[in-house]
Amino acid sequence: MHHARGELLISLGDSVLAEQSLQRAIAVARSQTAKLYEVRAAASLARLWCDRGERIEARDLLVPIYGWFTEGFDMLDLQDAKEGRSLEMM
Repeated sequence: MHHARGELLISLGDSVLAEQSLQRAIAVARSQTAKLYEVRAAASLARLWCDRGERIEARDLLVPIYGWFTEGFDMLDLQDAKEGRSLEMM
C-alpha cells in the first residue's frame, strides 16, 4: 500500500511525500522479509532519486537488494533493479 501511494504521489509531482511512502514501503517489506516487495519499492525510489540527480544513491540502494536474488532474473521487477544498478553510468 505504501508503494502504491508513493507511485501515486510521484505522478502528482510530490516527490517529498513520495519518497517518505517508498521508504516506508521498503521498511515494511524488510520487516516482513518480503524481498520482492522490497525490490519493487527500492526500484521506484531509485528512479525518483535518479530523476533528482541522485544516481549514486540510487545505485547504492539497488546493488545489495539485487544481489540477494539467485534466480528469477527474467521477472520485470528484477530487470528494473538491474537497470538501476548502472544508474551511475547514465
